[in-house]
Amino acid sequence: MAQPEDSPPVLPPPARWARALSRLNAWVGRTVAWATLLMVLVTFTVVLLRYGFNMGFIAMQESITWLHAMVFLLGAAWTLGEDGHVRVDIFYRRMSPRRRHWVDLLGSLFLLMPMSLFILVVSWDYVAASWALDEASPEAGGLPGVWLLKTLLLVMPLLVLLQGLAQVFTSVLVLRGRLPAEERHHEVSEEVI
Repeated sequence: MAQPEDSPPVLPPPARWARALSRLNAWVGRTVAWATLLMVLVTFTVVLLRYGFNMGFIAMQESITWLHAMVFLLGAAWTLGEDGHVRVDIFYRRMSPRRRHWVDLLGSLFLLMPMSLFILVVSWDYVAASWALDEASPEAGGLPGVWLLKTLLLVMPLLVLLQGLAQVFTSVLVLRGRLPAEERHHEVSEEVI
């Protein structure tokens, strides 16, 4: 049965996987991006209470650090998928799209994924110890559940690994001629949300 002309082309399974992984990271990233607004509002409130009313709440002050950690750690994979990380790309930007996919593929396989696995492995005991202690803030009136915050040290490399897989899938498909050479890992999922 022929596919109608106006329907989108059927993507190979790895492209669909790349799209699904990028969608997941985009959803996480866009959701956690709202924490930046909350962080600004909490910071404003802390400053207003301290200098306007000579009041302070440790939990409120600690929540700013928690929000910042959430934005940084949970947004890293989305930023990677959007090519938003700062890098020195003197050579990369002048390369052909095909060569860029070679760089993305090799960089993901030999740098990004091993580094993410390393972070995951070295953080495991640290996070497990925090869970075992049911770690809370050492400050009186501080936030309980510090183990939840430290768990983000495991979630971040997992999300980055997933986005790295999306890059690998996309680059391999481009290099094999199954996707256009101009296709970027974040463009496979451009109708994200």
